[in-house]
Amino acid sequence: MTPIALPAEWPDTSAESKPSVEESLFTRHSGNPILSRSDWPYPINSVFNAGAVRLPDGEVLLLCRVEDRRGLSHLCAARSVNGIDGWRIDEEPTLMANPREYPEEIWGIEDPRITYVPELEQYAIAYTSYARGGPGVSLALTTDFRSFERLGVIMPPEDKDAALLPRKMGGFWALIHRPMTSLGTHMWISYSPDLRHWGSHKVMLEARRGGWWDANKIGLCSPPIETDKGWLVLYHGVRRTASGSIYRLGLALFDLEKPYLCLQRGDSWMFGPEAPYERGGDVKDVVFPCGQVIEPDGDTIRLYYGAGDSCIALATGSIRGLLAWLDANSSPNEPARE
Repeated sequence: MTPIALPAEWPDTSAESKPSVEESLFTRHSGNPILSRSDWPYPINSVFNAGAVRLPDGEVLLLCRVEDRRGLSHLCAARSVNGIDGWRIDEEPTLMANPREYPEEIWGIEDPRITYVPELEQYAIAYTSYARGGPGVSLALTTDFRSFERLGVIMPPEDKDAALLPRKMGGFWALIHRPMTSLGTHMWISYSPDLRHWGSHKVMLEARRGGWWDANKIGLCSPPIETDKGWLVLYHGVRRTASGSIYRLGLALFDLEKPYLCLQRGDSWMFGPEAPYERGGDVKDVVFPCGQVIEPDGDTIRLYYGAGDSCIALATGSIRGLLAWLDANSSPNEPARE
């Protein structure tokens, strides 16, 4: 995948023109939510947290987390010509848990992130498999979102929020994920020669401590976006309050060849629950993207996110705007890790 280059005709983002923290970096679609349980061709409880990809024919495919009325989740594909409406939803689940062959899926599969891997000519789907031991990271490959090659669990519990990078780093595949350890709930990166055996684990972004919006618990949102400045990463931070948790989004930038090196990290959150469908739902005060598509202009992002763990919404932003916001709203002393 070629890094997204900033067009030369874009104006210089001087201090006066850089967006401030008060400005909205994403604009919600006026027709939100774009998918909810009333759209589904079979009975469900909720639909949210969808992986996203633009197919070769130009259609947008969302691989949605669908929770049934037992409380267990599976994945179901929805396709749209314009990525906004006219969704064609698979008449039955696209990828179901298979606990007979994969016991780590006994309580369902959740939160897919999709990466197209040119070397494999396949899509890699990192998803959460859920069982008695807790959530783990599983991986599957597909060419058509009809048939799937499961590689099984690759990161044991308790671990989730994973996405594969689209190309090898120094001859190894790289996976971002979020294990829970006694040292905290941070973002890690791990490497593999074959997508099955993983090692060389490194912390790439720590949850802050104290009163910060992203203190104690963070995790990857949608797959990283490769730009000529680095890997642009949207991540979620969880603020625990007296009335519950609030899930908001932040930004960070990582080195292209050493993606464990953080170059910039925003001080503030830049997108949080505001609309009624985000403030309410099965789990209130949640915005949680698992996928995005980049428009042909190379700058416009369509971000697909779960709202309130109950529906899927759409917001539109700009890669140029996100990078400029990071320049204006990140601390210069954010440490890089070797």
